[in-house]
Amino acid sequence: MIAKPATKYQPIAPVALTDRQWPTRSITRAPVWLSTDLRDGNQALFEPMNGERKMKLFHELVRIGFKEIEVGFPAASQTDFDFVRRLIDENLIPDDVTIMVMTQSREDLIARTVEAVQGAPRAIVHLYNATAPAWRRIVFGMNVTQVMQLIAHHVGYLKQLTDAQPATQWTLQYSPETFSATELSVSLKACQTAIATWGAGPGRPIIINLPTTVENATPNVFADQIEWMDRHLSPREHIVLSVHPHNDRGTGVAAAELAMMAGADRVEGCLFGNGERCGNVDIVTLALNMYTQGVHPNLDFSDITSVARIAEECTSLPVHPRHPYAGDLVFTAFSGSHQDAIKKGFAAQDPHALWEVPYLPIDPADLGRTYDSVIRVNSQSGKGGIAFLLEREHGVVMPRRMQVEFSAVVQRQTDASEGEMSGEALWELFQTTYLRAQAPAAITCHGHKLDEDGQGIELDVTIDGTRQHLRGQGNGPIAATVDALGLPLRVDHYEERATGTGANAQALAIVEAAMEGVTGSTFGAGASHNIVTASVQAIVSVANRLLVRRQGTLAAVAA
Repeated sequence: MIAKPATKYQPIAPVALTDRQWPTRSITRAPVWLSTDLRDGNQALFEPMNGERKMKLFHELVRIGFKEIEVGFPAASQTDFDFVRRLIDENLIPDDVTIMVMTQSREDLIARTVEAVQGAPRAIVHLYNATAPAWRRIVFGMNVTQVMQLIAHHVGYLKQLTDAQPATQWTLQYSPETFSATELSVSLKACQTAIATWGAGPGRPIIINLPTTVENATPNVFADQIEWMDRHLSPREHIVLSVHPHNDRGTGVAAAELAMMAGADRVEGCLFGNGERCGNVDIVTLALNMYTQGVHPNLDFSDITSVARIAEECTSLPVHPRHPYAGDLVFTAFSGSHQDAIKKGFAAQDPHALWEVPYLPIDPADLGRTYDSVIRVNSQSGKGGIAFLLEREHGVVMPRRMQVEFSAVVQRQTDASEGEMSGEALWELFQTTYLRAQAPAAITCHGHKLDEDGQGIELDVTIDGTRQHLRGQGNGPIAATVDALGLPLRVDHYEERATGTGANAQALAIVEAAMEGVTGSTFGAGASHNIVTASVQAIVSVANRLLVRRQGTLAAVAA
């Protein structure tokens, strides 16, 4: 049994911010993005990336549009050190991209980190130390005064090393690790110590990065913490306020969104949320959430499938098929009611108007996805999805009552197979049901000849195994064919449509008819380059289907 939270867990206290402003704000512009796929994301992999995979992902991050990329932890790994040196020595960093490297607050690690980025035109050095009570007490055995002394000492040491290399434009990023679990007064004191020691001011910016190292409260609490810090940090105009949300509670994206409303200028995360434990904030989801609200994220996800495949290749982590925006199935509807609404939405959507297709919060085409898999058929599918696939792939437009009838046929098939039905399999089933004479078909039509006046027809048919020539009269091919067959058949609806274009165009005739002795009506169809042939085939099709139903009724009565 799960222990009661009140006896085992201590909730994070709310922030005393009675005049909070973030709830009334909206996100109106993209933040500065920092990809930490190559550092935080990489250190969370079962098998960290080698140099070549890191390089491939680096180039993809540049292509997407990241202007700040955390490229490694060079003091902790020779692979990371060599990778950073290769970027610099081979001049692989674009002029508008700044790399960032991370180091713990230890002199030897700081020196090794500065050595790794020596010669870079621009570099951010990310220095951090944990500040929360549990870490101070359990991990480091320090009080608050000692923590501040540690910050001042190591920021001062970094400043000394970087000032000695003026050819590089240096920026300090300071993170009070475990910020979200630290008393705000202590967090502020830690940040102001780093700001003062670095000498932040005109021409010497500093990034203050506030992480949910372990997400431990609802997103609104984090937003309050960020707004409080935004109000108290000084000199604010020379500070880039950054957030680094993790996803331990599953609300990393929400925390980042509310943090931006609360004053954050910058967001750190990974493409698909990779990172320690439950991951970092998912930048793809966060950025495309903004896009669906009319705010361009300044990142290029116009070929989201390619981005996902490269990330999978480099990290060996699969992107979940239901991952927001990027998953293989996120634009796929199996539900019948969803399919029907989507079908109607596509039909009504004006390409020049606001996007309003039900169940699709974003146009798949904006992400380089086609509409091919938007609607797929399984046992949960309905007539709308089935009609959509047949219309899109084969030009078959069924009357609504025919959609209802054929969806029942599809349902029986998918229930029996317990699987998904492809578009080709659906077309095969449509042909088997309506266009081909299947045993035990009573009537097979081999050919026809229409009189010149169009009022009479001669049929070459086999009925119950006997080849016959029949003749009928009527006010057109449909009525004449019914008369020739001599069946108590009543045609209730007829329509014809063209399928395909050019030399491949065919006429599709659809007939709804009823028969004496059979409850209800049913449909038949015929397809041919000749409309009269298609019409005759449709009558034969519906006659056969009604005869089968009549035989079933008679057998049931006899039993």
